[in-house]
Amino acid sequence: MSDHVMRIARLLTAVLGIAVLVGACTTSTGPAGTGPAGTGPATPAAAWPPAGGRGDCAVDKQADVPARMRDGTVLRSDVYRPRTTDPVPVILMRTQYGKSAPQIQPSRYQSPDWFASHCYLVVIQDVRGLGTSDGVFSEFGNDIQDGYDSVEWAAALPGSSGKVGMYGSSYVGATQWLAAVGAPPHLTTIVPANTASDYYDGWTYEGGAFRLAFVEPWAMGTIGAEAAQHRQDGPAVKELTDAVSNYTSWMKYQPYKDFPPMQPGNPAVAPWFFDWIRHSTRDDYWKQWSIREHYPQVKIPVLDVEGWYDAFLAGGTENFAGMVAHGGTPQAQQNQRLVIGPWDHVGWGRPDSPFAPRLKQIGPAGNSPINDLMLDWFDQFLKGKSNGVSGSPRVDYFLMGANRWKSATNWPLPQTQWKDYYFSGSGANGIAGRMGALTPQAPGGPADPDHYLYDPADPAPSSGGHSCCGASSGPQGPFEQGAVEQRSDILTYDTDPLSTDTEVTGPVTVQLWASSTAPDTDFVARLEVVSPDGTSVNLNNGILRAAFRDSLSDPTLLVPGQPYKFTIKIWPTSYQFKAGDRIRIAVTSSDYPQYAPNPNTGDRFGDNARTQPATQTIYKDAAHPSSVTLPLIPAGSEGSTTFDLRPGK
Repeated sequence: MSDHVMRIARLLTAVLGIAVLVGACTTSTGPAGTGPAGTGPATPAAAWPPAGGRGDCAVDKQADVPARMRDGTVLRSDVYRPRTTDPVPVILMRTQYGKSAPQIQPSRYQSPDWFASHCYLVVIQDVRGLGTSDGVFSEFGNDIQDGYDSVEWAAALPGSSGKVGMYGSSYVGATQWLAAVGAPPHLTTIVPANTASDYYDGWTYEGGAFRLAFVEPWAMGTIGAEAAQHRQDGPAVKELTDAVSNYTSWMKYQPYKDFPPMQPGNPAVAPWFFDWIRHSTRDDYWKQWSIREHYPQVKIPVLDVEGWYDAFLAGGTENFAGMVAHGGTPQAQQNQRLVIGPWDHVGWGRPDSPFAPRLKQIGPAGNSPINDLMLDWFDQFLKGKSNGVSGSPRVDYFLMGANRWKSATNWPLPQTQWKDYYFSGSGANGIAGRMGALTPQAPGGPADPDHYLYDPADPAPSSGGHSCCGASSGPQGPFEQGAVEQRSDILTYDTDPLSTDTEVTGPVTVQLWASSTAPDTDFVARLEVVSPDGTSVNLNNGILRAAFRDSLSDPTLLVPGQPYKFTIKIWPTSYQFKAGDRIRIAVTSSDYPQYAPNPNTGDRFGDNARTQPATQTIYKDAAHPSSVTLPLIPAGSEGSTTFDLRPGK
């Protein structure tokens, strides 16, 4: 095993929070730890996956089994074959992260061998141009056709019953959705986790803003370096791995079109990265792979697993709702299930998961049920067992604050009461004595606007959020916001202390009336809980690049000084505010490094490093009533600390 590969593995583990196991079988580890999460020393990684819960079938492994794609390219898989003479269904994972490490660590999926022991034929495949597979890697570019061909190949393997299910997280969720869009006839169900509905909106960009802290470290360390290693391009591997080890400095580099680690003068290294920079609007480049454009083509049941602080949460909820409304068959529409837990991108509630401390302190109630639930799901849809795991649309969600699991029949929750709160007062921005308010009464007349200066050279720092892909690289999870909100470029607006416990579950929308002295700028909104002692913690956030206020495909610049209505989509949350808590909306114009700061110039994204300050004005008068719409959930079921695997039972 080369030093470069081992170095990449170590760097990815340290920098991205993704444990990469190179050159070893991962199907045999020690017993699970028993201590509750967040209450003691971290359980060693070797404690996952647990040894218990195996099925009755002994398992044999075949390495590097070839599959020929339609253009002749050979992709290779490890096949875990149960010892049985009966035909069995196939569970397929198509991964760009190495088939020898199929998303087991940190404490996520059970091993392929474990699933195979339940009498499934398990196939773990390296995608084109990575790992042991031939061809040239291109992010998203081959996964519809290769997904189709791989499903049909797997369905025809000796011992297969002909039914194929897929699983995996993040990009490995994308490979499932893209295969499903291609509609291979033997694909029966998918179980995507932590993945998106669109690879422009909510993946590479959000509200028109570049998702810097996710995209650059991920592209350098996970995709670029591995693709270079596959090409045996030693100099590129060294440059990329060196850059990943100093990724915080590289995130300051501009212009993005000249990003040195990706070597813009060497097209073989990372042409897809520079495509992402050039295609900074939601144009046909992105639409060709968009899942939201193709729900009627997907005709199968889907179990979707997401986290409240995950990098792709909004897309996961959109996929569920889109399939319920527009799935290609009645069976597909009725058999959609969405699970949302108190997780970031790779922190699934296990004691050794590298996630935010406030999530870890939730303890075992917040552990992900995905392995047992996924096995039940496959048993129902691949083996025909009537176990009640599905049969009608269902949302299982973890209510933070109360730390209990609840359920509903659709998304947004059908019982939602949408409540508007209006901005008033003077938005607090580090100036003593000023206090912004949220009130249910709409403004009845004139009101003085609030102002702040946004300087792209000194952006407001990120403190938590929904970035990716590990707690050490991307701002993820809930954190105290008090220090950040002492800055003069952040305005805050609070409700009065709540008189009763109040559940807020669902998407949050800010209608912000604002103007800028710049031809383009950003507006960021953050939903927070403020406890009686003044501690403020982020629940979720959203951003809008002002030029994209009317369209993600056709941006138009601002007229400086003219008020506009900006709709900022704060990503969903679920939180039970306690009596005495206050609800806060914070408004600013940057969240760095979660997003690339807007230079305020109106120049094409990524073309140069020029910046200029801008004065931002927030309006809250009767003609310009800035507000937030909250999804309030009436009191009802208290929920349970135990996840309900089989709601039909």
